[in-house]
Amino acid sequence: MTQLALGGLAMMATAMGIGRFVFTPLLPDLMAGLDLSATDAGMIASANYVGYLIGAIIAGYGWAAGRERAVFVAALVATTVLLAAMPLAGGVISLSIVRFAAGTASAFAMVFCSTILFSHFEAAGRNDLQALHFSGVGVGLVASAVLLLVLDAVAADWTTGWYAAAMLALAGSAAAVSLVRADPLRGRELREPALRWNRKLVAITIAYGLFGVGYIVTATFLVAIVRDQQGQSSTEALVWLVTGVAAAVSVYVWAPVTRRLGLAMAFSAACLVEAAGVAASVLLPAPVGPFIGGALLGGTFVAITAFGLQVGRTLAGEARRRALAVMTAAFGTGQIVGPLLAGYLADLSGNYTSGSLIAAAALAVAAVFALAARPAAPGTQL
Repeated sequence: MTQLALGGLAMMATAMGIGRFVFTPLLPDLMAGLDLSATDAGMIASANYVGYLIGAIIAGYGWAAGRERAVFVAALVATTVLLAAMPLAGGVISLSIVRFAAGTASAFAMVFCSTILFSHFEAAGRNDLQALHFSGVGVGLVASAVLLLVLDAVAADWTTGWYAAAMLALAGSAAAVSLVRADPLRGRELREPALRWNRKLVAITIAYGLFGVGYIVTATFLVAIVRDQQGQSSTEALVWLVTGVAAAVSVYVWAPVTRRLGLAMAFSAACLVEAAGVAASVLLPAPVGPFIGGALLGGTFVAITAFGLQVGRTLAGEARRRALAVMTAAFGTGQIVGPLLAGYLADLSGNYTSGSLIAAAALAVAAVFALAARPAAPGTQL
């Protein structure tokens, strides 16, 4: 089981930590190199999240039953190739197309690899290994922060970062494929039944979508916020490094909270903590604000992602793969809105403050909705 969890860690580090979030530390140089506005950057970021949304929706159908491993392997290959394709794209449209495809690939990798792993974890009574699996996002963020430090040290141009990120993704993909050799335990059975909706499942799905709006503004523009406040410096990489380290350990840090309060309450509490960090990133002076914002973002967003998916799967009965895809789709919808709005507002105001405060408010509302998914009686895993 531990080998599978390590494979999941490598997959999440590659598809999510590098494939999706390397965009954040490389964004300021991309904007400078191609003379992009904040609105342009928001559009490119949102294209990735549109791809993620569509990939999640497509993944919810039964076409990949029995082929989950082949699909997630192909998705990791695509992630690597698309990272290397970024320097070949010279404008907003072409960059958006590449990031759209990368978003679809990351959704496929996450949904289908997680489907494999979760079925084995549940059968073995080792759901605790989900924490190791999800910590891969933080590992990928740390790797991208170290990459940024190296790029700054050698004064590399913006294209070099994307080629180097592709090499990191290649290594991570090889590790994931070699460690995850299994199929889902029920992957060759009949398709899952239709998803049966209930009040609690609706509430957690809405909360998950609002969480997507709330976290993604800081997750997309945090390094750009540092660049705006302090100019180009090693602080950018250090803020992202703090974010990654916090993300890597966040699920473990929150584990005692889930045991005491349950998953839904932990989801709600983490949203409130993250809202404070998102607001701090723009309200407190640099570099204190971005460091606090990065630490609280990293310390919560992976845990919230994991908690939301676990709540959704528990409420979904036998339609667990469909629930995973629907939750991911709600998350993706929220992510599309956040960067578009924040980028537009940044160009209007000259800073990321208003967009970040709206994001913090979305997280606070998500916390309220998550409370509606609490169990009716104590003693349940929710």
